[in-house]
Amino acid sequence: MAEIMKKLPVLPSERALKVISGRWKAVILYHLFDAPKRLSELKRLVPAVSQKVLIQQLREMEEHGLVHREIFREVPPRVEYSATALGLSLEPVLLALCEWGQRHAAELNELERLADCVIRPRPGAESTG
Repeated sequence: MAEIMKKLPVLPSERALKVISGRWKAVILYHLFDAPKRLSELKRLVPAVSQKVLIQQLREMEEHGLVHREIFREVPPRVEYSATALGLSLEPVLLALCEWGQRHAAELNELERLADCVIRPRPGAESTG
């Protein structure tokens, strides 16, 4: 992990953007916010991503401490991915980015092309509103 950390920028905002940048990272993390998922389940939830890229994005997020990979000693082996506490802390950031994206689309009269910003409550998470 030290090698990866050496490559990250020193400016905190640039570092944050570098860690979450990638076409699929925010989408993958979004799906991990509510519960752990197996690779096949993530592939089903994000069908436009190739399995190779999905695995690459998961590995990068694991190296940056956003995702935890757990291997279950079964036959056949089962692997689950979950968001870490650090990964879960990005939930309000990603929601804010989503809302900004909606505002941007509205300004450009493209709002009808967008999906809603939905952050599902996690089991056991207390609501704050």
